[in-house]
Amino acid sequence: MKRNIAYRYRIYPNEAQEILLQKTFGCARFIWNQMLDDIQRSYEEEHKTKYPTPAKYKKEYEWLKEVDSLALANVQLQVKQAFQRFFEDEKIGYPKFKSKHHSKKSYTTNMVNGNIRLSANTIRLPKLGSIKIKRHREAPKEWKLKSVTVRQEASGKYYVSVLYEYESQVIEHNDTNKTIGLDYAMNGLYVDDRRSSAEMPHYFRKAEKRLNKARRKLSRMYVMGVEKQSKRYYKQKKRVALLHEKVRQQRLDWLHKKSRYLVNQYDYIGIEELDMKGMSQSLHFGKSVSDNGWGMFVRMLEYKAEISGKHVIKADKLFPSSQKCHVCGALNPKTKDLSIRKWVCPVCGNEHDRDHNAAINLKKEAQRLALM
Repeated sequence: MKRNIAYRYRIYPNEAQEILLQKTFGCARFIWNQMLDDIQRSYEEEHKTKYPTPAKYKKEYEWLKEVDSLALANVQLQVKQAFQRFFEDEKIGYPKFKSKHHSKKSYTTNMVNGNIRLSANTIRLPKLGSIKIKRHREAPKEWKLKSVTVRQEASGKYYVSVLYEYESQVIEHNDTNKTIGLDYAMNGLYVDDRRSSAEMPHYFRKAEKRLNKARRKLSRMYVMGVEKQSKRYYKQKKRVALLHEKVRQQRLDWLHKKSRYLVNQYDYIGIEELDMKGMSQSLHFGKSVSDNGWGMFVRMLEYKAEISGKHVIKADKLFPSSQKCHVCGALNPKTKDLSIRKWVCPVCGNEHDRDHNAAINLKKEAQRLALM
């Protein structure tokens, strides 16, 4: 079975390459907006969704020829995918126009006839030539390079995500004795069935005081009604972005290490399916939920388990992991109140810690579903 995986590296373009990268980001955004506008017009006039090609705009806007043509072709595919997702599920939302000041700076180019080449210290990209790269890990030689996505973060740093295709020959691991249950906990990420907490450091909370100070300083520099702000404003804006980036990188590093440890140790990992967006909004746990990064953690567990032949099993949303006594199976509806952290089973009389009890139930449910 063929699968895809991406490796992310930092790149260091020179001044001329930076100018061309900015042009490519701008052209990709311009093509997106033009296509979206034309699609809307064609639907209003003919009641049909017609997808134009980048070639249509190159005749009128000749400066589009300066950048990588594959980058513009990928925008066309992204527009189609955005509409397809919207037609399949309207909750996703109608595709929006991209702002020059607030949209993400990125583009994707494809591997065609060896136009992309990777060496130990450089990466060769269409139109840009060789760019210095910090290649901290190498992909196996049998993997096939498919595409490269170039992105500039708010801090000003440039990164490439190199997408590879490989043939999966993973041996499935099916020992249900090697199963762990993880119950989500805002204080520490999770509690497992052995009563151990992940004890995740709250990186955002630790940096919050410094971040707030930097943001207040930035807000004082902003001049209302002026399109171009002062140089000091943009310098401070970059400092704020660097602080946010550091928090994000710390969180990602910790989550990668923890997810790798769990996948190496266990064949089955039982978790519950949670609506993190709903929890952060309706229960007003926004900062705590975002700081933990549970959604990212689950995605890491899933793809690492898939590559290693392990299994992540999600219990149904209606599964009463916190209400069910793991000893006798009786339900205690009172535990729907999240403030109740410890409770006594009304049937068997066993005393339970809320998170530990839920983790044991999730482990048992994972073992049950694995044997079906």
